[in-house]
Amino acid sequence: MIAFVFVSALILYRLLDTTARVLNIRALRTEVPAEFQSWYDPARYRKSQAYTRANTVLNLVSSWAGLIALLLFWFIGGFERLDAMVRGWHLGAVASGLCYFGLLAIAQEIFSLPFAIYHTFVLEQRFGFNRTSVATFVQDKLKELLLSVIVFGLLGWVVLSLFERFGSGAWIGAWLVTALGSLALMYFAPKVILPLFFKMKPIDPGALRDSLTDLCRRQQFPVRDLYVIDGSRRSAKANAFFTGFGSNKRIALFDTLIANHTVPELSAVLAHEIGHAKRGHVWKHLVAAQVSLFCFFWFASWFLTQPALFAAFGVGHPSYYVGLVLFTIFLQPLGILLGIVSCYFSRRHEFEADRFAAEAVGAAEPLISALKKLSKDNLANLTPHPLLVGLEFSHPPVLARIAALRSPPSLHRLQIPR
Repeated sequence: MIAFVFVSALILYRLLDTTARVLNIRALRTEVPAEFQSWYDPARYRKSQAYTRANTVLNLVSSWAGLIALLLFWFIGGFERLDAMVRGWHLGAVASGLCYFGLLAIAQEIFSLPFAIYHTFVLEQRFGFNRTSVATFVQDKLKELLLSVIVFGLLGWVVLSLFERFGSGAWIGAWLVTALGSLALMYFAPKVILPLFFKMKPIDPGALRDSLTDLCRRQQFPVRDLYVIDGSRRSAKANAFFTGFGSNKRIALFDTLIANHTVPELSAVLAHEIGHAKRGHVWKHLVAAQVSLFCFFWFASWFLTQPALFAAFGVGHPSYYVGLVLFTIFLQPLGILLGIVSCYFSRRHEFEADRFAAEAVGAAEPLISALKKLSKDNLANLTPHPLLVGLEFSHPPVLARIAALRSPPSLHRLQIPR
């Protein structure tokens, strides 16, 4: 019964997601929306629609393949067989658990690698975005593997050691360790992790740096530094982000963003990122993540004591490490629902950050212009279907953002577009 409910939930969501993506394709319009008439020529607009279709097909193939692979592995007793193999090495409970985690992670990476290769070197290449060399792609994968071994290996060792020593009651300690670990990663990421993948340097003195520094000063938003990163070495797409917290906050702008936008537009983009911090979005997301992590270990402590749940996955020898893996999979349907709720609030936060940016720079047009350029340059879908937006968009459609920016501030406060 447990297995039937779980499988049904996953299949039903995959069918719903597929329906949303098909509707999204059918929602593509042949005519350029009026707001973008002077930005898109017909040929580029058709290219953006072709890009949406190509990404949709790849997403559907990879997501259905992933679900089928999971169900096949489950139905052939893969979780139990892998555990039996690891147990046969006689390494001890904690070391066996780390091997179990590692083998599943490697299998997942091998499975997803062809899709990543196709996305980077075929799909993105076809539409003029890819600038990643084979050497860079391989180096990135190896760096990701090394980081995963160090970070997740260490956290996994501590968590499994706690469970082996204190049993299911170790969940509070496991939560504290992982919570502190996630905070440490956030704090040290700008100095330790990002430089492994990108070359970062302070923005050169000049009009842009003066404008951004003045904006941070006026908004009383202290940052360690303003950086430009070499995103163009991997993609023609542009982006900007704010990372770190406390005294280690950094703002990073892709070089592709700087190359294609004016100083007022870049100031508006930075103001948007500052808006997330000033409106408390960063801390809200952080608290939500820690609460989710707390609930994960709390419910896991119950799951680990239920032989029937192990049996539903074909596992006859319950252990803490297998239980944590199975519990993570078991939570997928709930995670999907929480993801929908999270995306809803994320879209609201984007509207709030947009409004903050417009007020911070004194006008909405610089951010509107930046959003239009980003949409055009990234071949964004201008008319996504509402169902797909509701299921998984963390950012509102660009036309909704522009409409909200152009609405009077008082009206915006009363009703934020969904």
